[in-house]
Amino acid sequence: MSGCEARDAKKLVRSPSGLRMVPEHRSARSPFGLDEPPWVPDKECPRCMQCDTKFDFITRKHHCRRCGKCFCDKCCSKKVPLPRMCFVDPVRQCAECALISQKETEFYDKQLKVLMNGATFFVTLGTSEKSELMVCRLSNNQRYLVLDGDSHYEIEIIQISTVQILTEGFTPGEKDTHTYTSLLESQHISEGGNTRAIGMILQYKVPGSEELTQMKFTASEDFSCNKKLSASWLAAMHKATKLLYESRDQ
Repeated sequence: MSGCEARDAKKLVRSPSGLRMVPEHRSARSPFGLDEPPWVPDKECPRCMQCDTKFDFITRKHHCRRCGKCFCDKCCSKKVPLPRMCFVDPVRQCAECALISQKETEFYDKQLKVLMNGATFFVTLGTSEKSELMVCRLSNNQRYLVLDGDSHYEIEIIQISTVQILTEGFTPGEKDTHTYTSLLESQHISEGGNTRAIGMILQYKVPGSEELTQMKFTASEDFSCNKKLSASWLAAMHKATKLLYESRDQ
């Protein structure tokens, strides 16, 4: 087994919440992942934390695997996939958490694959006036943005501090693509509508340096198919940005 394969190796562990397939080394975990929450102790929840039903011999307590709060069966009956915590099977969640997890399913089922497949952009580094046509994709272990052209870059996701999706307006009635401008270390993500994604600006730290490096991505206008693929990639990146913010804010 190579060093890279060893770092990415996973193991099956059992927790009170269920079976999880987790990286053997914490440094190899996905930047979009979430830690399991501590469960609210049974002695601190005599009643359901949603409907206030009193627990007794018949009405049993159940803990939501996403938030750790205590509920009755009626308020915590849904079993939903929770890949952000590496659960192997769907796990019990309260109604509010189940809705959030169901919305994230699209990212893991569709948008994550779009990011890994990659798209083509004109990439400009720093204040340079020159741009290079490069394929940008998310690495299979989800920890790097990999750029390939005449040059090669690997940007560690955890070193990204700012993600800004560049947009332009479009006519009312067309499909809406939300945008994010997010300073991941200090600001919440703002969301807007009636726009079309046309590019992205990243700011990130190079290991060993405290200064931020900026990189601008502009969708190619040469071929409509490439343009559509780039827009889909940017839309997926906009969702990834939100998940990344939530993971860091945990």
